[in-house]
Amino acid sequence: MKLVFATNNLNKLREVQALVPPQIELVSLTDIGCTEDIPETSATIEGNAKQKTQYIKEHYGLDCFADDTGLEVNALNGAPGVYSARYAGDDKNADANMHKLLEGLKGTENRKAQFKTVISLELNGKQELFTGICEGTITHEKRGEGGFGYDPIFLPKGYSETFAELPLLEKNKIGHRGKAVQQLIQFLNR
Repeated sequence: MKLVFATNNLNKLREVQALVPPQIELVSLTDIGCTEDIPETSATIEGNAKQKTQYIKEHYGLDCFADDTGLEVNALNGAPGVYSARYAGDDKNADANMHKLLEGLKGTENRKAQFKTVISLELNGKQELFTGICEGTITHEKRGEGGFGYDPIFLPKGYSETFAELPLLEKNKIGHRGKAVQQLIQFLNR
């Protein structure tokens, strides 16, 4: 089965490719000639995921899936949430985003947070949603060289290493995106 993964984020593509069985061939936006920025104007993570798949279906006529992910921090009333990628500005700078988040939590004891990924699947004229959540806490400083986004400051529950310190295989097993992708794979294998 050939399926478009509606992302331009090569890190996400690598993460998901590591999870998908060989009978599912992932096709990137570049592969289908989609070079434009797909709008993400919804006020929710679910809405953005749906918006991306609907865009690909409308403009390219292809079955596809897309994800949207947000980091929700309790002490910040769920922020940055749907605005995670652009938390410190439209240039989507991960270091600036982490810096702004850590500054916003200075002096705060409650550092509980969760990553939430929603995958929207457009397949055979129907839409399905899959949600993965990983609970944890925000560290006081960046740790680790791996991962991307907020991974260096996110400590998953029950672990002493941040996502950026964990091997990709382990992160995929316990992480939000991995959980959502597993649900997607189970659905596709029915």
